[in-house]
Amino acid sequence: MLLIQHADPHRPELTALLKQSNKMMKSLYEAHEIHSLSIKDLCQENVRFLGAQTKETYIGCAALALREGYGEIKSMFVDPSNRGKGVGKALLGALEDEAIKHKLAYLKLETGALLKEAVGLYALFGFQVCGPFGEYNDDGVSLFMSKTLI
Repeated sequence: MLLIQHADPHRPELTALLKQSNKMMKSLYEAHEIHSLSIKDLCQENVRFLGAQTKETYIGCAALALREGYGEIKSMFVDPSNRGKGVGKALLGALEDEAIKHKLAYLKLETGALLKEAVGLYALFGFQVCGPFGEYNDDGVSLFMSKTLI
C-alpha cells in the first residue's frame, strides 16, 4: 500500500532520496542549470513537501511551492527501483489536490528537457509546454510546463 502525506525532508530516508535526485541531476546538467530547492528551502512556510511511503520506507517525494496565483512543482523524485509502479502519478495527483485546496488557478513546473519520463508523466496529467515563468530564464536545457486548474 502506498501512502502519500506531508513529510519532513529532514527524515533520513527522504534526505537520501533528495540526494539521489541531486546526484542524478548533476550527472545530466551543469550546476547553474539545476533549479532544485535545498532541504532548508523545502521547509519554508510556502512549501508543501510530500512523501510517498510504503510499509517499509519512503520511495518518493515531491514539493509544491505556493506562489502568487499558482503552485510550482518542485523536487519530484521516485526511487529508480520503484518506478513504473504509479508512485509518480500518485505524487502528482496529491500535488494537484494540494494546489486545489489552496485555490491556486495554475500548476507550473520547470524540468530538464532530457527527463523524458517526467515530461511524459506531466503531459499525461494535462500539462502543456509554456514559456519561462517566475524568475526563470530560457537556458536552453529547461522545459517549462503549465496546467490550468480552475
